[in-house]
Amino acid sequence: MLGPRDPDDYLLPTERRVIRVRKHWAVLTRVVLETVGVLVAAMGLSYALSGAGEGLWLLQTALWYIALAAVGRFAYRVLEWWVERIIVTDKRFMATSGIIETKISLMPITKVTDMSYTRPVVGRILGYGTLRVESAGQKQDLEKIEYLPQPEEVYNAISELIFGEKKPLIKAPRVRARRR
Repeated sequence: MLGPRDPDDYLLPTERRVIRVRKHWAVLTRVVLETVGVLVAAMGLSYALSGAGEGLWLLQTALWYIALAAVGRFAYRVLEWWVERIIVTDKRFMATSGIIETKISLMPITKVTDMSYTRPVVGRILGYGTLRVESAGQKQDLEKIEYLPQPEEVYNAISELIFGEKKPLIKAPRVRARRR
């Protein structure tokens, strides 16, 4: 089969999927801005060159090929983002990516020794953050997952898997101060 497989195809029959997400759309912000910049520059230069005379048609053509290449690059990056998935099961973390060449990275849940997440100001507004997962002794592909949507929910779900089910908080009895 050409093209990427469904990430669920890589799960074992005994695994229970807890989370399946793609990175937040904000990961595409830079490529969108670059593509818009190239298109605006190509249009502006092409317009300026159109009044300069007949001899600059080759330069105008080159500008439009550059603009077409920028749009093609943008389309490829969007497709890459669409295909990439982050999956957490009750047994492992897994990330699948790649359009032409598929890459699967995984880490058993039992190997997680430390976990944290951060949210920049823009991430708080748009709803993404960075999850850091550390394992015993070695560097992993899944050590840092950037542009993760709703990192608090992902963090809590993974914490439940690692440390057990959430239990309701027991309220401590209130101690009243004695009056003299």
